[in-house]
Amino acid sequence: MTKSERLGTGIGWRPEIAEAVERMPGIDWVEAVAENLCPGHLPESLLRLRERGVTVVPHGVSLGLGGADRPDEARLTALAERAEALGSPLVTEHIAFVRAGGPLTASPLLEAGHLLPVPRTRDALRVLCENVRAAQAALPVPLAVENIAALISWPGEEMTEGQFLYDLVDRTGVRLLIDVANLHTNHVNRDEDPAKALDELPVEAIAYVHVAGGFERDGVWHDSHAHPVPRPVLDILADLASRVTPPGVLLERDENFPEPAELERELTAIRDTLKKAEAGARATGPDRTAPAGTGPTPSAAAPGEMAVPDQAAAPEEVPAPDSRAAAGDAPRQRVALAQAALLSALVAGTPAPEGFDRVRLGVQARALAAKRADVVAKVAPELPEILADGYRPAFLAYAQRRPMTGGYRRDALDFAEHLLLAGLPESARTRRLRAWWLERSGPAPLSGRPVARLARATRRALLRR
Repeated sequence: MTKSERLGTGIGWRPEIAEAVERMPGIDWVEAVAENLCPGHLPESLLRLRERGVTVVPHGVSLGLGGADRPDEARLTALAERAEALGSPLVTEHIAFVRAGGPLTASPLLEAGHLLPVPRTRDALRVLCENVRAAQAALPVPLAVENIAALISWPGEEMTEGQFLYDLVDRTGVRLLIDVANLHTNHVNRDEDPAKALDELPVEAIAYVHVAGGFERDGVWHDSHAHPVPRPVLDILADLASRVTPPGVLLERDENFPEPAELERELTAIRDTLKKAEAGARATGPDRTAPAGTGPTPSAAAPGEMAVPDQAAAPEEVPAPDSRAAAGDAPRQRVALAQAALLSALVAGTPAPEGFDRVRLGVQARALAAKRADVVAKVAPELPEILADGYRPAFLAYAQRRPMTGGYRRDALDFAEHLLLAGLPESARTRRLRAWWLERSGPAPLSGRPVARLARATRRALLRR
């Protein structure tokens, strides 16, 4: 992509609202979760939108650019394939970690099943910059990265969110996907001022903006993507739009979908917010760029357009291969150990690392378990159908001390296996669950590894019942 790109107003494409999105007036572009797409079998709805000239942007959720490990080549290849299949002008991911442990820590690899915040430290920034550069080199189009919502704060942070994002852009030339709902979440949960964050971050590096809803419970804001957009989120959007015209703004909704008319009203509220903010900014002067000193300008663009940086001209030098171990592995290992300790406390019930708010860690742990339960119910809908009202309490009890290690489909099989081996009373429901597990677990592996032997033993035990 070699030219400026204006996206306009969009909505997150989800299968549940695909037909409604196609009929909505004024939709300039959509964003689709990359991991839910197969390049050779794209949904007909997305193909029809593409034929109409609607831009489709793949939005990744599993790369874990903020994690201690270098980006997985297979995941990068998959993201690149989706961008090419959709003819997308850019791809997006998150400033987050989603797994921890493994060789860097000599501990089991754990999956969070959701996005977790990286510490705003020099070590974490260095690792993130290296990972972003690796992703930029592997992708056929520009990359933009999103600030995430957080329920917890890391102790000993060395930068604010705005400073962290400023340095990331300065060192890598990466674009930013700014989620104003996440700025609101961090305001409630971490007492961070959204206006100060906008003051500090390089708003001219914004590729586009997310707007979403959530809810507050017991003083904690949950970024649910399942509730209407509240007024404080629109106010932050107005503040941002008074500083710079965002190239694109997108409404996110992931579940609890309302009637299409309600989504259209939310899109109208977003458009009205942008128009009022931009009109007010024009009335005070023609300058629509950020104040001097607030951030780098990777390349020039017309107002309201996304300037594409020259990704080959990153300001910070990358260590040569023979010096990488000395220069890069120590920060990576420190980040790895910290992230593994935190994730283990959240998903495996180990003690909370020093300096963290234990009450807030409990809130985050329960949120991760609830997210696992929701996603497993989507990828294996037979389980809540078979178990009925018993599904959710059984899964939450299972998840309390059994971390996810192999993705959601594996998690669904492991959960069913756990219930069956625990000795459920024989019933029609138990027989259905056993048949489901045996059908999806496949034939017994031929390998002699302990995992394979355990799988064979499990199948034999369940077949005897």
